[in-house]
Amino acid sequence: MPTIDIDRDAAHEAAQRELAKPAYPKPSLTDQIYAWIEELLYRLVAKGAELPGGWFTVTVLLILLAVGVVVAVRIARRAMRTSRGDSPALFGGRELSAAEHRATAEQYAASGDWAPAIRHRLRAVARRLEENGTLDPVPGRTATELARAAARTLPSVADELAAAAEAFNDVTYGERPGLEPQYRMIAALDDRLGSPVAVGSGEMQAAPHQAWTEVR
Repeated sequence: MPTIDIDRDAAHEAAQRELAKPAYPKPSLTDQIYAWIEELLYRLVAKGAELPGGWFTVTVLLILLAVGVVVAVRIARRAMRTSRGDSPALFGGRELSAAEHRATAEQYAASGDWAPAIRHRLRAVARRLEENGTLDPVPGRTATELARAAARTLPSVADELAAAAEAFNDVTYGERPGLEPQYRMIAALDDRLGSPVAVGSGEMQAAPHQAWTEVR
């Protein structure tokens, strides 16, 4: 029985045509992306010897492809968060007082885990302002909204509030590491807000403790 001589490229194309027939289920979008990457890699490997520079060129192209995939994934994730209106919210599922958030932040800071320390310390600031009546509790309030609302009542610390909100957003959704100076800045702000005289005369009036609503 005569043998059929078929090269690798022809066999690959025949397999692709076969899988494209209606009898086979259509792949998902993820499967299509993986298939496209696999096809591209196959082409690069198959044609590597023919490219100027040979395998060095293939290696450079593969590195560029990997970088492009990482960038595309990050952009897609941020776009999905934006489309869902997924702004960084201050509070999670647990209801903690300002003192509890502050203690938690200090525990994280003691171990050098600055990202959660930053998050809990700003939450302590937010709870302090709610508990003393400076701000009304607002469900779903974000760090940026906190800074803007508090700055209207406490203009002397407006810059510190804005910087604290930016640090919270960076470590929560910006995929940036938390830094000790950021935590120290927010801790200093928290301590300053605990002293009405230091904030400014007439800016911050202590009020009876108010019940607060969980912010998600």
